[in-house]
Order: sequence, then structure tokens, then C-alpha cells
Amino acid sequence: MKLINILFSAILATIPVNMNAQKSYIFYADGVEEVEAVATVDALRRAGMDVVTVSIKDTPVVTGATQQKLMADTLISEVDFSDADWLIVPGGVPGAPNLHGDPVVNDVIKRHWNNGRRVAGICAGPAVVLAPIGILKGLKATCYPGLESNLADGGAEYVKEPVVVDGRLITSEGPGTTLQFAGAIITATLGKDKAAEVLSGMLVDKQ
Repeated sequence: MKLINILFSAILATIPVNMNAQKSYIFYADGVEEVEAVATVDALRRAGMDVVTVSIKDTPVVTGATQQKLMADTLISEVDFSDADWLIVPGGVPGAPNLHGDPVVNDVIKRHWNNGRRVAGICAGPAVVLAPIGILKGLKATCYPGLESNLADGGAEYVKEPVVVDGRLITSEGPGTTLQFAGAIITATLGKDKAAEVLSGMLVDKQ
């Protein structure tokens, strides 16, 4: 555990920071991995970030991968993403395939990325949602083990690490790396000291 914390601290120290925080949005679809969907939002909000959970359905209630009911803040049809800083893509099956199957989600992410904004994805999110729409070309990324070929098909370089940061892109492996993933987003947005403060308060550094 101490080695993991040392390595993660080294990752945080290398992340470029942009203090101009705006709203960030995380997509919820049926089959979403609940840990990634909820713990990411929890940590970012503890840091003071304005994070909005967005259902891609016509109802705010989604059913997660383990059949837990999650209530999103709003519907994708009601959101103007022009004020977005981060767009965050959780994984889960069939959550990630459901996100990729929605043309509005794909269009929103591509336009956001092409406008120079930031994107984060975890678990199946990078491989199933981000890689196929072409935004990972030439970038380093990670994903849930076993989906590496999807990254390669999308032109990305797979890196076997819990969290990988490449410029405006942050990716992570899965449920067990969710708080490290959130910490990387906080670091890039508010600085490594804020990330360390939040994660320490959540006892992430405890064995």
C-alpha cells in the first residue's frame, strides 16, 4: 500500500494544473459501474468542484451494473455543455456500451475535445466510449484489463498503470482505482495540495 501511495504521489506531481474550474459533467447510463459513478463525484465535490451527474435516458433514474438505483441531477436533453470543463466517462457493462450507443453522447464528447477541453474516462470508458470516436489518437491511456486492443484500435498507446495522464486526457483502470482517478482530476483542476487534502480526509492513504 505504501508503494502504491508513493507512486500515486509521483503521478500527482506531474499533472499540469488549470485553476479555471467550471462545471464538470459525468454521464450515467443503465449498467454504469456504481463505484466509479458515485465515488468520483463524491471526491470531486469534497474538493469543491461543481460536478453535475447526467442521465442519458429520459428519466434521471438509472440502474447500475449491480442493480443499484442512481438518481442523476439532470437529463442530457436539458444540458448545455458549452460551460463544461471536464466531461467524465465511467465504465461498467453494459454502462459503457450504452454510452457509446448514444449518438448525442458521442457528439458532445467529440465537440468538447475538439474545442480544447478536458476529458476523463475510467474502466471500460476509455476503451469502449472514447477510443472509437477518435479522440485518443496518439495519446497514452489505460483502461480495464482485457480491453487494451480497443485502445490500440483507436490509435492510443496503452499504458499499464492505475491512472494515466496525457495532457487534457485522464484515464484509469477500474473500480479499485476510482479515488486515484478522482485525485488526478482534482490535481489537474485545483492542484496537488487540494487533491492530497481531499484524499487524506477520505483516509485513502491508510493501509
